[in-house]
Amino acid sequence: MRPFDALALPGVIERTTDLREAERFIRLFHGEHPSEGGMHARLRDVGRDIARHGTYVHTFEELQFGARVAWRNSNRCIGRLYWKSLRVRDRRDVAGAEGVALECVAHLREATGDGKIRPTITVFPPDVPGRRAPRVLNEQLIRYAGHRTRGGSVIGDPRQAELTALARELGWRGGLGRFDVLPLIIDPGLGGPLLCNLPGDVVLEVPIVHPVYPWFADLGLRWHAVPAISGMCLEIGGVCYPCAPFNGWYMGAEIGARNLADTDRYDQLPVVAERLGLDTSTERSLWRDHALVELNVAVLHSFEAAGVTMTDHHTESSRFLTHLEREEKAGRTCPAEWSWIVPPISGGATPVFHRSYDNPTLTPNFVPGH
Repeated sequence: MRPFDALALPGVIERTTDLREAERFIRLFHGEHPSEGGMHARLRDVGRDIARHGTYVHTFEELQFGARVAWRNSNRCIGRLYWKSLRVRDRRDVAGAEGVALECVAHLREATGDGKIRPTITVFPPDVPGRRAPRVLNEQLIRYAGHRTRGGSVIGDPRQAELTALARELGWRGGLGRFDVLPLIIDPGLGGPLLCNLPGDVVLEVPIVHPVYPWFADLGLRWHAVPAISGMCLEIGGVCYPCAPFNGWYMGAEIGARNLADTDRYDQLPVVAERLGLDTSTERSLWRDHALVELNVAVLHSFEAAGVTMTDHHTESSRFLTHLEREEKAGRTCPAEWSWIVPPISGGATPVFHRSYDNPTLTPNFVPGH
């Protein structure tokens, strides 16, 4: 759904919580926490609350477990080995747009940790019958603007051109550079949206340089340290938390082989190839491959030199297979979408390429939001 469409949604939620989903989650929680006890009493309470109010309220322990399992069940994420370490910030008592903005800033400050990135999720109020909860319209808390020019080109990130236009329509007076950090756009549920400029001290950025080629610094590339996804709904036991920004840390290829390399993003491979003196007149020269490797070398080197947590695609592939083995030993299915698990660079050289995966849709999970 486009950000413009999200602003047009009504402020009232009519759907009630599915009792079957709620019961399935409560049984899952108690099945993995047998020491908690009282499952049947909890099921009765949940059933009663849904009958009376159309929904129910998770305990903190249920919320924490649900958020971690949502990460465990995320079939497109290769970095799930550390799902139990996810830090859960319970902010269900924060309803106003200003409060959401302040807590998103606090999330980034705490998750960044001076470069020692901590997997973190901040959970705001859920949608309930009669009330639509706040939402962050940005797909990630930190994204770079895409400025459309009169000639039809885009300065910055083309993926963010529409959100950038919306921000300007709402009064944002940002610059016209390639790496201008967008403000948060918060839909409060009822009323107009709020713009929140992120303070500079919560946006840790890494200049991209190369360990061998000094000219790489002249390209003026950089990227932010924390990939905090904010445009998805955390669904736990039939309850949707539409505002639940969460982050792990970057795998280098996400930046070096996608954000900076994709032709519909920053499209830097031709630029790097030219500076390397490669023959771009024929695909047989494999200039794209050569440029892609050097761009990824630069990203990994830069984050390491800056002391910012990052992993490479070979290490993360091995970690994912370790996670898969642990899940199988625990008697659980580990859903995985092959086209997302296999890295976007040197896929065939990683162990995750050479096998197939089960891919059922499990809950709790993160689902498309807005």
